[in-house]
Amino acid sequence: METLLSERDKMLSGAPYDPGCPDLVAIRKRAQALMRSYNQTILGDPERAELMQELLGTWNGAVIRPPFHVDYGVNIHFGPGCFANFNLVVLDVCDVRIGARTQIGPNVQILTADHPRDAASRAKGVEWGAPIAIGEDVWIGGGAIILPGVTVGDGAIIAAGAVVTRDVPAGATARGNPARCHDGKEG
Repeated sequence: METLLSERDKMLSGAPYDPGCPDLVAIRKRAQALMRSYNQTILGDPERAELMQELLGTWNGAVIRPPFHVDYGVNIHFGPGCFANFNLVVLDVCDVRIGARTQIGPNVQILTADHPRDAASRAKGVEWGAPIAIGEDVWIGGGAIILPGVTVGDGAIIAAGAVVTRDVPAGATARGNPARCHDGKEG
């Protein structure tokens, strides 16, 4: 007997899913309420920690300057010692794992969500995603965009404004659009 997967299970596995499913809409609404509250706090407000613990899958005390925007929140996992500057956007339809001591500049977008390339399929409203893994001690410069399915290795640098479409090896520097790795490492 075949087991039917929920739309959330499909989403997390990277399979096509219906984002309009009532369960997913409810999780997004919860995240929106928590973000709204967080984005109205000020530095030193003890409510910040409570909100991040409730919103994120793993917070670990990450310093995240508001405004901060997510789809679901619960699929985002920060390692200890992370910092994210103003206006981080994380579309977390799949897991986003950010390693310890990673630093994220302002206006960065981390996007696991993906959509059909043809208009007829997009009109049906189906989407999917692919997880993103960012290693430890990574620096992501302001305005960088990391696309679905990318893995960034430990100690890598993502230059400001880079659009990362493929994996970045540990210790490499990726820059440009689309981003290319430098320092003699392929990626």
